[in-house]
Amino acid sequence: QVQLVESGGGLVQPGGSLRLSCAASGTFGIIYDMGWYRQAPGKQRELVASITSDGRTNYADSAKGRFNISRDNAKNTVTLQLNSLKPEDTALYNCNAVIDRGFYGTGTYWGQGSQVTVSS
Repeated sequence: QVQLVESGGGLVQPGGSLRLSCAASGTFGIIYDMGWYRQAPGKQRELVASITSDGRTNYADSAKGRFNISRDNAKNTVTLQLNSLKPEDTALYNCNAVIDRGFYGTGTYWGQGSQVTVSS
């Protein structure tokens, strides 16, 4: 089995920062793309940022210049640094990863979700 376990999140004032981390555990081979999505109440889930196995990144326009995604392939982790947070960044953030499980094939796995609330 594969599990993605998230940590971080919480309540922060506008302009503040948070760090979200996500660690993959279990039995698997290569982790391909990793990313962070978010869903605000009443809105569709959207991609925030993603990173390939060789470090190429992609950001939503709303995240460019404020958020930074990184990964540690040795530790099977992906981190999202959230800076200059705005109330509109309030959402449930989920990490995901495309993982090769060998005999069991390649699949997309999701973390449990981390709430980020930006409010004064």
